[in-house]
Amino acid sequence: MAANLKKLNCLMCGTGEYTTGWTGAGASQSDKKVGVVGLTLFDLRRLGKVDELSMVGTNGAKYPDIRAHLKSNIADAYKDMDVGFKAYPEGNTRDPEAYKAAIDALYPGDAVIIFTPDSTHFPIAKYALERALHVLVTKPATQLLEHHQELIDLAAKYQVVCFVEHHKRFDPAYSDARGRAQALGEFNFFSSWMSQPKNQLITFREWAGRDSDISYYLNSHHIDIHCWIMGDKGVPTRVVASASKGIATSEPYNCVPQAEDTITLLVDWESTSSSKHRGTAVYTASWTAPMGAGIHSGQHFHYMGEKGDIHVDQAHRGYDVTVDGSGISYYNPFYMKYTPSETGHFDGQRGYGYISIEKFVDAARQVNAHVNKPEDFDSHGMPTILNTILTTAIINAGRISLDEKRPVYIKKNGNQWALE
Repeated sequence: MAANLKKLNCLMCGTGEYTTGWTGAGASQSDKKVGVVGLTLFDLRRLGKVDELSMVGTNGAKYPDIRAHLKSNIADAYKDMDVGFKAYPEGNTRDPEAYKAAIDALYPGDAVIIFTPDSTHFPIAKYALERALHVLVTKPATQLLEHHQELIDLAAKYQVVCFVEHHKRFDPAYSDARGRAQALGEFNFFSSWMSQPKNQLITFREWAGRDSDISYYLNSHHIDIHCWIMGDKGVPTRVVASASKGIATSEPYNCVPQAEDTITLLVDWESTSSSKHRGTAVYTASWTAPMGAGIHSGQHFHYMGEKGDIHVDQAHRGYDVTVDGSGISYYNPFYMKYTPSETGHFDGQRGYGYISIEKFVDAARQVNAHVNKPEDFDSHGMPTILNTILTTAIINAGRISLDEKRPVYIKKNGNQWALE
């Protein structure tokens, strides 16, 4: 079947750390020094799944540095890797709406992959869907529940694929834990932690606390995993949020005064099959974790059901490397493997960061070839825009709870979810 599928043209929206590994001040200091999206698409082009590539940011002056970075770190590092792409905006132009010209250059059935600040996800995704383009948007899909619902409606109207890049669904440990949780009876308790070190605040300073918060950025990972585990067995009903402050707003990070350090959401869940069963979830995210811990992302969760529990620690996988002068590092090759193969080619096709993007590319190609319909993927465990609405509901409710200092209730009216 794959041989009959047409190659997919893709536009990358966003030119930063996750797309290219370039932050404007040089290569990222995180574990994504050569990015994820660009590297994956360059490799998928080498493998015959992707054809024409383009990239759009807001400042065309960055592209010479980005191209030099991609050449030295990808084209020169891996065999047979073409890192060419068409850039928007061109020259030294600065244009916050350059994504419109880039999207207008595509044709129905092409794809748009969005890795931009959270506040821009909705307008870019909406513009793309209205032009019958397939969309992969990084989490959180949107900041507002009503915007998420609108994207659901647009994807259905134009019969295109719209996925949210919740790559943790493709982490083998998380995926296996989800399967095993199904045998543990009614849900009782869930606790999760996800963090990144304080130096990330320098990378994110332009938008941290101003355009989005750490709960949207990191809590969305585990909230989606928990919602995925729950399926139709339970629903969230009430959210109460709490936050700590003081580090992000101080030297040397100097984020805006409203920036929080760590956000915790306390969420009530109700069983859909048993009136006597209720559960509690506690989701915590921080971008002020210590530096020098040997990990980029602290990440673990505890799920307790009626008949047993599950603990997953994905920050320490029994794999560590110690180097003179830099100490110990706990690597995660299950996400992206950056070391080349014995033949010199890129060798990260089995990483769940790569798989998450490849699954979207495959789905878009299958819909273009009329092998599948977009709605088919709603029942395939994929993070479709429809399957991820409760994640947005919970995070949006958390933001309202922080701002208004009150509990926020999640309710379903017919087929629509609402916050009260």
